[in-house]
Amino acid sequence: MAATTRAAPAARQAGRPPASAHGGPPPDAMPPALAAGVLGTLRIAGQRRHVAQARAFVAATLGSGHPCLDEAVLLCSELVTNAVLHTDSGRPGGTITVVLRSLVKAVQVEVTDEGSAGTPVVKDEVFVPEGHGLFLVEQLAESWGYARDERATTVWFRLTC
Repeated sequence: MAATTRAAPAARQAGRPPASAHGGPPPDAMPPALAAGVLGTLRIAGQRRHVAQARAFVAATLGSGHPCLDEAVLLCSELVTNAVLHTDSGRPGGTITVVLRSLVKAVQVEVTDEGSAGTPVVKDEVFVPEGHGLFLVEQLAESWGYARDERATTVWFRLTC
C-alpha cells in the first residue's frame, strides 16, 4: 500500500497532495503495540446521512471529558464527508470504516474508503464555499496522511491531547 504522511503545515503548491516523509507511520505500518490501542471501529454506508453516525461514534467513544474531543469529531466528519463525496464509497452499496486509536497522549482517527481515481488533495482556495476538509485536517492535526492501494484509501490524522 502506497503511503504519504504530513506533519505540521508547511509551504506547498495549491492542489498538491501532502509531502511524504513527515509525520508518523501510516496505519498499516504501525507497530503491534500501537495497533493494540484500538478504541473502536465503525462501518457505515457511504451516504451523507451516515456522517452524523461517524461523529456520534467518535464522541461516544472518546467521552465528553476528552481533551481532543472537539477536534477529533470535526476532523472525522470532514474525512467521512470526503469519502462519501469523492470516492467509490459514495456509490450505491459503498461503505466507509472509521477506526479510533488511543496512542500515548494522542488520538488517531483512520477513515478507510473504497478508493478513487485520485489522491487526497489539500485545496488552497479559501474563498469558495466547499473543499476545506483536508485544509482543516492539515491545520488542526499534529500529523496526517494517507495509504492507498487498488482497493482502498485510508486517510488518517493524529491529535496530541
